[in-house]
Amino acid sequence: MRIAIINGQVCTPEEARISVYDRGFLYGDSIFETVRTYGGIAFALGEHLARLARSAERLFIELPASLEAIGAEVERGIAQAQNPESVARIMITRGSGPLGLDPGLAHHPTRVILIEPFEPPPSEAYRDGIGAITFRTVRSTDDTPAAGAKVANYLTSVLAIREARQQGATEAFIIDGRGHVLEGTTSNVFLVKEGRLVTPPEESGILSGITRAYLLRAAERLAIHVSIRDIREEELPNVDELFISSTLREVLPVVRLDGRPVGSGKPGPLTRQIHTEFRKAT
Repeated sequence: MRIAIINGQVCTPEEARISVYDRGFLYGDSIFETVRTYGGIAFALGEHLARLARSAERLFIELPASLEAIGAEVERGIAQAQNPESVARIMITRGSGPLGLDPGLAHHPTRVILIEPFEPPPSEAYRDGIGAITFRTVRSTDDTPAAGAKVANYLTSVLAIREARQQGATEAFIIDGRGHVLEGTTSNVFLVKEGRLVTPPEESGILSGITRAYLLRAAERLAIHVSIRDIREEELPNVDELFISSTLREVLPVVRLDGRPVGSGKPGPLTRQIHTEFRKAT
């Protein structure tokens, strides 16, 4: 079942309405979080809400309700939807007001929670791996105070995914002007080289992924050496393993990059080991 909760009011998707003057619609002036359930329970909800608060602070958006109240709305929505497993998308916009970029024109931030049935990626994506491409671009928040915030302006990612689909791939790796690999369109990036796990630092402007944090802790438990450092694009053809992580996909092996095999061309053992360890937490 799909439901929407707008400023605390539950409605069907067909009944859901927000103003055309809402700044989330007009300017992408909004933040969001995506949460999934395991056994009907929202996983890592506290961490997601804490990151929502950090995003709000970076964009100078005042939260319209306490984190506890937002979390309670999410849990009530999941219970009401009665799906075997659900996805909850939490969105906060700066609110509505007359046309104009000045944030001071906005009044009363809007909160929207969408509850959807969760549909995992196909099993063969985990078994066989996926393809990805590299995509050079500059994102709207790069080198701004909002860098690292989870903002709703995803035009760069939309164009990157379009390019990936045209090349028969599933994900696109964002490459910045320095030639550094930042992240996927909706994922964090990890590589494995000579038994070492490498992922970019948060200071590079990546999203501080919730699943990423769980994977780093999993690597620590498994005594896998981790390097958190910049990854240069030219490193990618010579890695042993490559994978992405996200809330909805957990860990997906990347076995082709720009049409060329990664490592053996099959999901690697360390990728599977870390994924198995992560699932113990869920």
